[in-house]
Amino acid sequence: MNHPQLSLGRIATTVLLPFGCGYFLSYLFRAVNAVVAPDLICDVGLTTEGLGLLTVAYLIAFAAFQPPLGILLDKYGPRRVQAALLLVAAAGAALFGFAQNETILVLARGMIGLGFAGGLMASFKAVAIFAPAGRIPLLNSWVMAFGGVGVLAASYPAYVTAEILGWRGLFFMLAVVTALAACFIFLAVPRRGESEEGTTLGQALGGLAQVYSSFEFWRIAPYVVVTGGAHIALQTLWAAPWLADVAGLDRDGVATVLTGMAVAFLAGILGGGAAADFARRRGKGPLLVMHFALAAFLVCQFFIVMGYVEWTWALWLAFALTGQLGVLANAHLAEHFGPALAGRSNTALNLLLFAMAAGLQFGIGSALESWPMEDGQRPAEAYAVIFGAVLAMQCVAALWYWVATGVRKLR
Repeated sequence: MNHPQLSLGRIATTVLLPFGCGYFLSYLFRAVNAVVAPDLICDVGLTTEGLGLLTVAYLIAFAAFQPPLGILLDKYGPRRVQAALLLVAAAGAALFGFAQNETILVLARGMIGLGFAGGLMASFKAVAIFAPAGRIPLLNSWVMAFGGVGVLAASYPAYVTAEILGWRGLFFMLAVVTALAACFIFLAVPRRGESEEGTTLGQALGGLAQVYSSFEFWRIAPYVVVTGGAHIALQTLWAAPWLADVAGLDRDGVATVLTGMAVAFLAGILGGGAAADFARRRGKGPLLVMHFALAAFLVCQFFIVMGYVEWTWALWLAFALTGQLGVLANAHLAEHFGPALAGRSNTALNLLLFAMAAGLQFGIGSALESWPMEDGQRPAEAYAVIFGAVLAMQCVAALWYWVATGVRKLR
């Protein structure tokens, strides 16, 4: 069925704003553990490894739901799928606030991860449905900007709110806000792309197989997955311990740097989207912008690994500015596979990304736990070795990307 093209203003108010609110909350929940971690350790007795497991529960549930999510988004549309999932997240947030032990915390965190599994992918699917031709990278960046605000809200504002309400009160408040966001999406977004007719489960799975068997997908995926996973693992959890143990910052100092990183994340997403839109109008794709951003991201990590604490602010701001611009590959893949497979192509990549992020978060926590404490802190050498290994993985993935790009040109 043909629909009239909506103006950018109408798309912004009835599509990007509702879905952006859901993505804002997704990133807020993803990053808030870095702020409330000391309270969880005191109240529930979590170890460093337990904190890593708690964070990984979110990412595992998030990643595990990506394959069915893509099928559901392409079959039933992002409005209904995202509204239903946010209600699950709201229930998980309420359970987290009531939790008295690590088991319930992990279960609740998994529910939250499941509920926010569609935070960005539903938004990208909606953009693929409603965006004018060639404007997908720009509109995707506008949605991603809400995530940047979510990171910002999960830093100093979340710290202050937790001080006032307690960490339990913070999660009860977030449960109510998440339920309201579900209602906003369901009522405000136009009903488009929601037909249940004409697609069998076999056809839906065939579309997913088409994505996973594509050389173009595997040319890009390893580079985006490893760099994006490293960015998520560090910015949302392990940057804070590094700032405390290596740079020697107190809790207020750590919260201030995390707030600055959130602002840089927001600026990077908006700037990257604008740059990709500028490049597209000159005949270049979004991957060109991604190349330069991820190269800078690797350089930042090199100096962090080397322990240049006098450059702490500059390095971590640049890290946050560039680290998630691998997301521009989603726009490239959505255009490559077309709107009918946009949900499955994006979630196929997202599954790998968050599986990687979960593995890195837990792996870093386990590795740090095995390192002996010195005066209540992990030694700088521990972070150098572990972060260095993560950087090496990203360099191997970058090498694969360039080799595969060369192979594609010869095909």
